[in-house]
Amino acid sequence: MVACRRRDDFRRLARVRPRRSRHLWLRSVPDAASGECRVAYSVGRAVGTAVTRNRVRRRLRALVAERAARLDPGLHLVGAGPSAGSASFTELGADLDALLARDLAPLPGE
Repeated sequence: MVACRRRDDFRRLARVRPRRSRHLWLRSVPDAASGECRVAYSVGRAVGTAVTRNRVRRRLRALVAERAARLDPGLHLVGAGPSAGSASFTELGADLDALLARDLAPLPGE
C-alpha cells in the first residue's frame, strides 16, 4: 500500500462517484496494470477541530492498513463525513467494511 500523491491520480478519483456509508465515503479507480494499491484520505473541517481531524485520519490509516489485503490494485480515496469525529474506532471499522463490500459490486448502470 502506497500513498496517493500525484495530481493525475486525484483527477481520476474526482470523476468517480463515491460510495457512502454513515460516517465515511470511498472513491475507487481499479488499475490492475499498476499492481499496487494507492490510498489517500480526506478529512475536512466539518469533522471538527484539528485534533479531532487528525485523530480520525490516524484511525482511518490504521483501519485501511488492517484491511489492505481486501483492497484491489488501483487508487482509493477514503473520506470522512462530519459525523466521523464522534464515531468510535469500531463504528468507523464497520463503515469501512460495508464500503469495501459494496466496492466489489458494480454501481447501477455500470
